Amino acid sequence: MAQRRNGKITKYPRSLNINIGIVLFALIFVYIVICIFQYFNTKHIVGYEVKEGSLSSDNIYTALALRTEELVEATDAGYVNYFATEGVRVGVGNLVYTIDESGQLLEYLKSQGTDDFKLSNEDLSELRTQIVNYASGFNENQFYTVYDFKTSLDGTVQKLSNASILQNIQSLNSGSATLQSINYYYSPLSGIVVYSTDGFEDVTLNTVTMDMFDQSTYSKTQLINNEIVKSGDVVYKVCTDENWSIVIPESDPEKVQELLDLEYVKVRFLKNQYESWGQVSSYTNADGDTFVQLSFTNSMLTFCKDRFLSVELITEEQSGLKIPNSSISEQSFFIVPKEYVTKGTDGSDGVLRVTYDDNGQETSEFVATTIYNEQDENYYLDDSTLRAGDILIKLDSTDRFTVSAKDTLVGVYNINKGYPDFKQIIILYQNSEYSIVKSNTTYGLNVYDYIVLDASTIDGTDSEASVAGDESSNG
Repeated sequence: MAQRRNGKITKYPRSLNINIGIVLFALIFVYIVICIFQYFNTKHIVGYEVKEGSLSSDNIYTALALRTEELVEATDAGYVNYFATEGVRVGVGNLVYTIDESGQLLEYLKSQGTDDFKLSNEDLSELRTQIVNYASGFNENQFYTVYDFKTSLDGTVQKLSNASILQNIQSLNSGSATLQSINYYYSPLSGIVVYSTDGFEDVTLNTVTMDMFDQSTYSKTQLINNEIVKSGDVVYKVCTDENWSIVIPESDPEKVQELLDLEYVKVRFLKNQYESWGQVSSYTNADGDTFVQLSFTNSMLTFCKDRFLSVELITEEQSGLKIPNSSISEQSFFIVPKEYVTKGTDGSDGVLRVTYDDNGQETSEFVATTIYNEQDENYYLDDSTLRAGDILIKLDSTDRFTVSAKDTLVGVYNINKGYPDFKQIIILYQNSEYSIVKSNTTYGLNVYDYIVLDASTIDGTDSEASVAGDESSNG
């Protein structure tokens, strides 16, 4: 027992066992982390496919449409029912609407078994066309147009069903007191029927103000079927003249004068991409606001229900190869007279450069180089294979030329061969995002070439850098 109480516990040092597998795993893990970090902090080369295209000046406006519009008022009170389709031309004497003084027409028709109306294929086609036209021009930033579309569609359905009602009325008992309370109204004018009003019907170029272009305060009254009207209320309006115009505000006097000098300007309506030529005129009101009017002699029917239109004025339009501005870069090249450029044994372009052997004796060597442009009597040669101060030899002559002069070319990096190769471009037109460049030039681009989307990802001193494995995208 005494021996047990006096016993001591001795701790032995633990040996460090190094597992080679853990070390390798740690090294691989660190390597992967470094690679991921470098990947996300390195600009990657993305390709862009060159295609033919066009650009126009960025002249997009919200225009106010002005037409010759005549308001037609009701002469009797009652429930109005429309029979002429909105947006369709009517002649003098054509039936446009009826007024039911008793308000019992629909109940009477139901009692006669005529409440089931079927739309013809032509009627359904009209509805489909209206829906497709709206869907193609829908803008999420102008959601309020949905309500106008809903009202317009309801009106179209009502007018189509009213056409069937009219046929049934004629087949019913003409001696009925209900039918005797229906008054028929025919168009006193020839033109396009529109079932809405907005108070702009009498506006002309000389009465336009800047406040009129504030769409947040704009209000349009849609005239609805089976609504009660009083004598003197507006029941519809007629656009009586095919000649119409749009008005845009323009505060830049130089731009106004430019448009006036052109006399006629091509206008693209963004609603349906329709294009038409408008005659230019202008007016400056007492407040100093200047408005430009573009007058047309056609297409009024297409836009008869629109008061505001998004339009683009095409004052300049160029066609060619369309490339993004981000792909454009500049690079310096040596300027060498053409007579100093020769062909190598393999047919490649190059120059004869003076060099010296181990004994200090002058000799020459062929240096392959790429021609990037030519101007007058000179070639633009790559500065990666030549150095300032190199002495070139003219073939079959004792003439010498010292490389020194440089110039800068504007171009893009072509990656058709898997590495970026600079190609000069001639810019025909440019806006904030894209450029139109000349096609089929000797040292330039062709359609379907692949170029670097972002020129800043290329090191201009290393045009042979590989782009293998980088991502490409179509333009």
